[in-house]
Amino acid sequence: MKSSAELPLLARPAWIGPRGTAILLLTAASIAAWFLLDLTPRALIPHAGGIEVAKRFFAGALQPAFEYESEVPPGTRPILVTVLEYARRTVVFATAGMSLALVLGIVLGFFASSAWWRGEHIGGASRTGRFLARTIWPFVWLCTRGLITFMRSVHELLWAVLFLAAFGLNTFGAVIAIAIPYAGTLAKIFSEMIDEAPRDSGLALRQIGSSPITVFAFGLLPRALPDMCAYAFYRFECAIRSSAVLGFFGFPTLGYGLAQAFENLHYHEVWTYLYALMALVIVVELWSGAVRARFVA
Repeated sequence: MKSSAELPLLARPAWIGPRGTAILLLTAASIAAWFLLDLTPRALIPHAGGIEVAKRFFAGALQPAFEYESEVPPGTRPILVTVLEYARRTVVFATAGMSLALVLGIVLGFFASSAWWRGEHIGGASRTGRFLARTIWPFVWLCTRGLITFMRSVHELLWAVLFLAAFGLNTFGAVIAIAIPYAGTLAKIFSEMIDEAPRDSGLALRQIGSSPITVFAFGLLPRALPDMCAYAFYRFECAIRSSAVLGFFGFPTLGYGLAQAFENLHYHEVWTYLYALMALVIVVELWSGAVRARFVA
């Protein structure tokens, strides 16, 4: 029997692990940011005029406008009809942008995923297949990752400004402004969901010599599809809000009416548009929740 002096010494656990180090670094960065930006709670205290504006604004929440607060030309549609029309256009812009983003997201998500080409090809692979897996597909994967990073790094508002300057107040430019960053985000998340999905079906298809496309379409994609659908519906809710915000650039969505009412200091009308946007988001959330429950089940 070995004496206690001969027994190997167990390594002591580190005083702080990688997670603790990351938390300390984030805490230090946060403190440094507060000092560099000279942030103080005193800056949140509004001046006298600001308090009066805040009172008028929040008072409008209790009495949203059902009629225009100022005189309008004869024949002008009632405000509720205008709100419903802006809400309809908000949904149309969001739907058009998301439909294009979904197509691009699935295609780019396929090329940004490595589950269908990386790893051992059980049952052997041809020389061409090995060449593709070792050279071409990694290069395509890297280029696709770079592309979707660029697409989602630029906010839809910046894309809207760019297309507004290039094409004017064009509805197609607004749709593209939503589709580009959303396609990049969808592609990233879709590829990660595919890579993290169970691969037993894909491996079984590889064993019988199926092509990478077949492995992806019938072995990997169905396993990740419920989570992909749930995330797509969540992004559609975000697209509704993005579509509304595009109204501040002049596109006929709820944001346009909201901006006009706020500029004219019609706070009751502002809350009418805000409540309409809230109701729209709630309806979409209830509908998407029901659809997600059916997909997940």
